[in-house]
Amino acid sequence: MGWPVVIETESPAGTKEAAARLARMCAPGDAILLIGDLGAGKTAFAQGFAAALGVEGPVTSPTFALVRQYRCHGAGAVETLIHADVYRTGTVGEVVELALAELVEEGAIALIEWGDLAAAALGDDALDITLALSDRADLAHRTLSISGRGRWSGRADEVARALSAASAGAAS
Repeated sequence: MGWPVVIETESPAGTKEAAARLARMCAPGDAILLIGDLGAGKTAFAQGFAAALGVEGPVTSPTFALVRQYRCHGAGAVETLIHADVYRTGTVGEVVELALAELVEEGAIALIEWGDLAAAALGDDALDITLALSDRADLAHRTLSISGRGRWSGRADEVARALSAASAGAAS
């Protein structure tokens, strides 16, 4: 199997479960770029991702703060989740000033909403996740299209295996 890996979720809970499965296979230094229109499920994804890493408390979109850091209490090597929302940035230079690449060097993972705006500032190592609303009348249905580059480029099969169970259980 190659990129992209595409799955569908039937509910916000299904989107969170897919995110949790991906979080469990991430390591410090990983950058996950969430791409999609308003209401596509980026924040629901972030919530499931954070929960799987052992983040306690509410996880909300950092639209006005731009970057939030959460302590991870899971069993893995990830110590910190850097959750960014770069929607309000105007240029790649402003994204660079957030120093996201430097933050992930210290036991952290970066999860970046509106990641397509940040891609140029983060280099070649990223997992791009595009979330899209379905064309169906069911507004809870999402399609997630996932592609990796850099250190993710050879991991399509691993991502597909991790997500296959999430896709099967997404109707819950």
